Amino acid sequence: MPSRSAIALDSRRLETFLVVAQSGQVSAAARLLNLSQPAVTAQIRQLEAEAGYPLFLRHIKGMRLTERGRRLLGYARKVHDLLAEAAEDMLGEQAVTGELHLGASTTAAAYIIPKLLQTFLGSHRLVAVTLEVGNTDEVLGWIREGRIALGLVEGLTKAPGVSLEPYLQDELVAVRPSGAPPNLAAVRKASDLAGVPLIRRELGSGTRAVLERAFLKAHIPVQTRPSDLVVGDTETIKSCVLEGLGIGFLSLWSIQRELANGSLEVIPIPDLRIIRTFSWAHGSGALPGLASAFWRHASQEPPDPPN
Repeated sequence: MPSRSAIALDSRRLETFLVVAQSGQVSAAARLLNLSQPAVTAQIRQLEAEAGYPLFLRHIKGMRLTERGRRLLGYARKVHDLLAEAAEDMLGEQAVTGELHLGASTTAAAYIIPKLLQTFLGSHRLVAVTLEVGNTDEVLGWIREGRIALGLVEGLTKAPGVSLEPYLQDELVAVRPSGAPPNLAAVRKASDLAGVPLIRRELGSGTRAVLERAFLKAHIPVQTRPSDLVVGDTETIKSCVLEGLGIGFLSLWSIQRELANGSLEVIPIPDLRIIRTFSWAHGSGALPGLASAFWRHASQEPPDPPN
């Protein structure tokens, strides 16, 4: 065992350790760090040699921290945050470069992330952005795999293996076209929805999960009926509603243009109010580099809520 005076921890290996600890897998950490798996494994072994103790327990599902590894993790997070703060201070925001890899569920990707990128890229012009779009389950899967570090999802308060931080509130509202067919125009209360076609999102969608929970509370049938349509994105729901194919439930964020031009109308249903939350999703521990900078920007400059 090395003496106290002989221990000298390498900051680059400490960063690799942090990413492995957060992702729980060498393969996921390698993707996030843009390194080969053998290179990540070698750095962890070198760090363990420097520390003089095992930092991980290897098992079939990945890497689990030892007690000493958990203690070191707190220091690794502090070092990461301090170095990131120093880099921003020394270089200035205009000099920040690299690739920001984000994920978002479909509503957030279409109506919230672009507003955040518009202001973020205004002061980080050298940053390249990749945005992966999927339903909520897909985005959470990408985070667990280490494919992305940060995502914006909807409708959940907890998810296994993922940290969720509430960000913005949203309301799902029932909509129909202006000048709707008589059966759709007659909808006034929650029970009326049982007699008209509904346009629903696919399984795995955060919107669908929130809607079904609200339906159960309001004693509305949750099961998809032959008259219902199931579609995979918000814009298709809007198109189907505009064609008079049924009642859709859409985020207020997503229908501002249609409400302004009068093509859609919100159906007031006093006994069915559906509130949900958009949340930031990430692995445990500190966010890496640009993902951390983007998260801080989003927290400090959230977009204006819809009217």
